[in-house]
Amino acid sequence: MKLPFLGPLGDEVSLWMDASPAEVWDLVSDVTRIGEFSPETFEARWTRGSTGPEAGAWFKGHVKRNGVGPTYWTLCRVTHCDPESLFEFSVGSSQVTVNNWGYRLEQQDGGTLVTEYFRLEPALPTRIYWTLLGPLRGRTNRRGMRTTLERMKAVVES
Repeated sequence: MKLPFLGPLGDEVSLWMDASPAEVWDLVSDVTRIGEFSPETFEARWTRGSTGPEAGAWFKGHVKRNGVGPTYWTLCRVTHCDPESLFEFSVGSSQVTVNNWGYRLEQQDGGTLVTEYFRLEPALPTRIYWTLLGPLRGRTNRRGMRTTLERMKAVVES
């Protein structure tokens, strides 16, 4: 399932992996393993009674922005959960979504093309933030997505 064009408030990075969509799915949908892969989110856990990946499930991610500085927890909700195809979650609160992150999996050339993406919500505060810090944050996000995918590739291909 293709999602709408990300536009100026989002971006994506793709990497081919020599593994089946099922094998990659096990990594991208298990949020408790994100600390192995992400340079910013070093742990996550299911919360609010959720125990695994399904639409509507909640989890919290423990983040250290840019890998330095103070840490904080973010509340996330799974918004799309199509096994071996699409895993997406929103970040924010129960009432407000700030941004969305996700993984698209496409079987390709005997392996899987994995695309990690983010898409900020178009609310005015987010647009102002992105106008001021977007180029810098966008580069950081692209580097982080690339690092995350490369680390997943190393695990799934080993």
